[in-house]
Amino acid sequence: MLRKINLDTFKEFLRSGQIGGVILLISVVISLLIANSSLFEGFASLLHYEIGFNTPNIELKYSTELWINDGLMAIFFLLVGLEIKREIVEGELSSVKKAAMPVFAALGGMLVPALIYFLINRGTLTASGWGIPMATDIAFALAVISMLGKSVPASLKIFLAALAIVDDLGAILVIAIFYTGNVHVDQLLYAAGILALLVLFNRFGVKSLVFYLIPGLFLWYFIHHSGIHATIAGVLLAFTIPTNNSDACSPLEKLEHFLAKPVNMIIMPIFALANTLIHFEKGMVEGLGSSLGLGIIIGLVVGKTVGIFSFSWLSVKLKWAQLPSGARWPHILGLGMLGGIGFTMSVFIALLSFNDVYFQSEAKFSILIASFFAGVGGYLILVSVNEKKRTKA
Repeated sequence: MLRKINLDTFKEFLRSGQIGGVILLISVVISLLIANSSLFEGFASLLHYEIGFNTPNIELKYSTELWINDGLMAIFFLLVGLEIKREIVEGELSSVKKAAMPVFAALGGMLVPALIYFLINRGTLTASGWGIPMATDIAFALAVISMLGKSVPASLKIFLAALAIVDDLGAILVIAIFYTGNVHVDQLLYAAGILALLVLFNRFGVKSLVFYLIPGLFLWYFIHHSGIHATIAGVLLAFTIPTNNSDACSPLEKLEHFLAKPVNMIIMPIFALANTLIHFEKGMVEGLGSSLGLGIIIGLVVGKTVGIFSFSWLSVKLKWAQLPSGARWPHILGLGMLGGIGFTMSVFIALLSFNDVYFQSEAKFSILIASFFAGVGGYLILVSVNEKKRTKA
């Protein structure tokens, strides 16, 4: 029964991710069309329009863009945190043997691209963007591999999902540690007090989600005002929500199921719509050959592939892990390249890395190009592996 529930949960996640990936792609195209049409000025005004209220003690009036990037994205990170915790408790990360290969693969997929970017950009104004090629976009990557249907082993899809989840955890830590501004200790202490209360609720067996979500709003507020990026609140909240490894549906699973479709089909497309606004100008294509463009493109397309494949190979050779059932090394090579689809998280980190609008636009354009080549390349590798298998049969 437990195995069936876990499998059904994964299938639901995969299904919503696949459809979400298609909607995400449509949002990217619409955003690019808006950015290069007469609608741009009006859309930009909408993004700068302030929503909320301020009082002498409460500051909650921000631009639409900030509400999207700090508010809606906190919900996205809440879902990611729930997925990470569930996988640790009862899924692909629940034991050393299960977690080893996706963890090693994700580690290689973060370190090698960051190193490539750093080597290309060190000493330049864009050196701070080293975190950009570290991220993998779960929705797009799963959408691409799902297009292959039964031609690839189901274990590969689970492996990619686990890898992307660990990758997201790494991206979250990078944002929290390296892309945080000045910290206001008093606000951070208030947030710590709320987090301690949430942990106590968990320890005393409180199951009602109301007791977590309402304090979670205050947790978001204080973390936002502390100087640490507000999206971290979503992950912290997720790790306090109760779950179990039995066949009973836990509060965590209920919330994860509730959030999966809205996040994949609404929140992520809205983020893409608001942040892919790349105004194509003369010289942008040439800019792909700049240190910024090369660092991102080589980091995502080559770095991700080499990092994921080499660290996976090393972990198996050292007998610390084993290949997913039915998988061969060419499959891992294809998955490694799919890991180079870094769209959503990469764009998010790019916005945190640079204040210069030109660098932001060039970074987003480079991410778009790199993600396209990584997606097409990974897909073609996996298709060719399947064709060779058919030929031998």
